[in-house]
Amino acid sequence: MGGVLPLRDDVPTRRAPLVTLGLIAANFLVWFWELHARESTIDRYAYYPCSVQGPCVGQAATHHLPAWEGAFSSMFMHASWLHILGNMLFLWIFGNNVEDALGRVRFLLWYLAAGLAATATQTLVTLHYAGVPAASVPNLGASGAIAGVLGAYLLLLPTAMVITLVGFFIIPLPAFFFLGGWFVLQLWEGGFAVTHPAQGGGVAFFAHVGGFVFGAATVYLVARRPPLRPYR
Repeated sequence: MGGVLPLRDDVPTRRAPLVTLGLIAANFLVWFWELHARESTIDRYAYYPCSVQGPCVGQAATHHLPAWEGAFSSMFMHASWLHILGNMLFLWIFGNNVEDALGRVRFLLWYLAAGLAATATQTLVTLHYAGVPAASVPNLGASGAIAGVLGAYLLLLPTAMVITLVGFFIIPLPAFFFLGGWFVLQLWEGGFAVTHPAQGGGVAFFAHVGGFVFGAATVYLVARRPPLRPYR
């Protein structure tokens, strides 16, 4: 959502969100490693859709890991400071309350499953619509797993207020409006990226869609308790 940035929400947690903090720390540790690693090494640990159904072309032909390994390693990698800072902000704001509802161990396993569901969705779309060259482009980022967190948060706390920077104004927006708008934007941009792949900006929109749907569809199956009520 261009020019729109979440700052915080109004929902407390019962205890410290240690898994959310641990995931944020792990992503930053991998990012600092990326800053000092060779590009060929970074490319090796990214995920390539062609590793599921080849052929792979270019550097992907020799550099990729098996699909299941790349799907996990790429979940903790990022392409730029803006990429990781944006992702970690979303994970911090929305992840702590989802962790509170699921419990720590369950949240960690569910988060990884959301990332795999997101990767699978993007892979299916890429292989079906985009062809071999696009399937050989490295995919990386935590946004698919974080999209699962967003989908879960929308179901758990639709009326929570997300304090949002909109241009030069700070406005409280209901979670159903903020996250619903985010999801609609991913669907819109995803369809545009399929029909005009050269103008997709390198963003795996259908990973966001797949992760979000997974989160919304499964959160009530794994939640141990409802989150706390928002402050009012």
